[in-house]
Amino acid sequence: MKYFPESALVQLEFEKVKTLLAAHCHTEHAKEKAASLRIHTRKEFIELELQQSYEFKLILESGQYFPADFVLNISKEIKLLGIPGALLKGDQWMEIRRLAENMQGIFRWFDNERRLAYPALAKVIEATYYEKAIIACIDDVLDENGNVKDNASDELAQIRINLYRKRNELRRLFDRILQKLSKAGYLADIDESFLNGRRVVALQAEHKRQVKGILHGESDTRRTTYVEPEETIELNNDIFSLEHEESREINRILKALTARLSVYAPLLAAWHAILGEYDFIKAKAKLGIDISGNYPQLTDKAHVHLINAYHPLLYLYNLKNKKPTVPTQISLDEKSRILVISGPNAGGKTVSLKTVGLLQLMLQSGLLVPVHTNSQFGIFKQLMIHIGDTQSLEFDLSTYSSHLKNMKHFMENANGKTLFFIDELGSGSDPNLGGAFAEVILEELVKKHAYGIVTTHYLNLKVMANKTPGIVNGAMAFDEKTLMPLFKLLIGKPGSSYTFSIAERIGLEKRLIQRARQLVDEDHFKLDKLLNRTEQDLQKIEKEKKELNQLMKENERLKKEMEQLLQKEKHNQQVELLKHQNKIAEDKMVYLKDMERKLKQVVFDWKKAADKEDKKEVIKQLQTLLFKQEKKNTNDKVSKKITSKYQEINAAIGIGTKVLIRKNHQVGEVIELRGKKAVVKIGVLPMQVALEELTVVIEKPQEPAA
Repeated sequence: MKYFPESALVQLEFEKVKTLLAAHCHTEHAKEKAASLRIHTRKEFIELELQQSYEFKLILESGQYFPADFVLNISKEIKLLGIPGALLKGDQWMEIRRLAENMQGIFRWFDNERRLAYPALAKVIEATYYEKAIIACIDDVLDENGNVKDNASDELAQIRINLYRKRNELRRLFDRILQKLSKAGYLADIDESFLNGRRVVALQAEHKRQVKGILHGESDTRRTTYVEPEETIELNNDIFSLEHEESREINRILKALTARLSVYAPLLAAWHAILGEYDFIKAKAKLGIDISGNYPQLTDKAHVHLINAYHPLLYLYNLKNKKPTVPTQISLDEKSRILVISGPNAGGKTVSLKTVGLLQLMLQSGLLVPVHTNSQFGIFKQLMIHIGDTQSLEFDLSTYSSHLKNMKHFMENANGKTLFFIDELGSGSDPNLGGAFAEVILEELVKKHAYGIVTTHYLNLKVMANKTPGIVNGAMAFDEKTLMPLFKLLIGKPGSSYTFSIAERIGLEKRLIQRARQLVDEDHFKLDKLLNRTEQDLQKIEKEKKELNQLMKENERLKKEMEQLLQKEKHNQQVELLKHQNKIAEDKMVYLKDMERKLKQVVFDWKKAADKEDKKEVIKQLQTLLFKQEKKNTNDKVSKKITSKYQEINAAIGIGTKVLIRKNHQVGEVIELRGKKAVVKIGVLPMQVALEELTVVIEKPQEPAA
């Protein structure tokens, strides 16, 4: 991406984002990429990097382990490996082995399922392969500490066997010499030591001539003398020679290993870069988590549609200080390419402008951005910015001259793929003349089909934005009651600068404020006042709209709860009905089973009966069984008839009351009470019945005939 001026990235604080990104990098490769973060203009590059950052963010948030732990910079060792005749030491080979082992873990991690789940991350290793021979070759020669193994060659094995024998022989001889010298009282406190690679005894200086051998040196105090005894000289020479042979054989083996694996130098270099790339992607994912970054929608055209967008640095600052950050909603499209933001100073105009610019740079660099996932970003090939006082002492330019010089560059180079930002357009000159030039600049940028955001206090630009196709007004909200900015951008209307309101807030004398109002052009003052009133009305409408939406949501919630309650009650009623039906069915089933059992018993008794008398008894049992049921059915019919005509009531039994005899389902009239009994007249016949078997009834009213 091209940008103007040279300091554009610094002005938009993109360099600070790069610093935050570099803090999460561990490898030199990742740190270099963060320092020279590339801003892409091709959709496929941006999409790939965004997808990689997003996939790694998912891995981190889900707590999965990704085996990219290698952070050492071994580019020099890998380069040396590719040079003919080179030799790598044991510790260098251990670092190369760790690199190969780490790559082995990555290839194993990307099984078929994960390759489908994380395709963008899998693409990083798409052009390479894993070679198991590298680790195998190293393990054949070196142990886990990087030392050459005894069996690395037959010659080395024989040399080390000889060394072992000679050292044991020397140790035994030396022990005898020390015992002898100790008895003689010649030894110093430390007994023995190694000097110049030779084993020596430590003698008291006054006894040095008592022991034959080679003098190797003295201590700093000259109280101790180091002597190689005559008896051990030949053994020390043999050991020294064998150690020299061992060193030469080790170098030969390592040189052979270097030559053998030199063909894999390009592969190892690719692995080293891949691990650095994964470290860089991980750093981007971690930064995305820090700033609550998301992967928005991307389109290959000039377009900006931000939903709940935050300035990442402001978000981190407020998060640290436990302050809320007000999100921004901004759209720039074919019909509204340029947004003119007006409003009071310190109300958030410049922050809104910088938010859009910084997020666009971050997105085209493959970084996740703090916006809602439904936000849409286009791709721009050119970015221009003019913020603050950019006067140049070198070229003897005033503030306004510098401003016009930058505007000249904007107008000459802007096109349909340009995103520009101008803070305080036209400032630095006479308001009328500066405002006129500002209109001309905006007209030219509209003709160039450029996209951008402009902040201003000029009323003529607010009026122009209302009537010029391609330009839209925006205002930073301000609470006139509390005289405090709300840091909220309202699209579609111009904003007041609240000049007099702010003057009142800081405590300027009322007479001075009134005098200033008198000096202001009447039409100008009326327009500013109208803007004030419009903004406050819109804020009131917005507040009422929120309250109404809240009430509607509450109403919807209550409606759902009521529907759920009714559904539950209906379900309970259906369950009770089914239970009742099941109970009746169960009772019938019990009765039928009982009747079946009794009838089977009757049949059995009939077959068993030996004479007529026994059979008569069986027939009598059958009649009793059948007629008892018939009687029960008759009683049920009588009961239903009585129930349809009379209604039971809870009342005391007295003379003259109508009562129901529960035993035979007959209704009569009480004519006499005799203690716990009553005389009931049924028809013309009186009968005596216990009071506990009587229930007071009244006749039900007869329904009129249709």
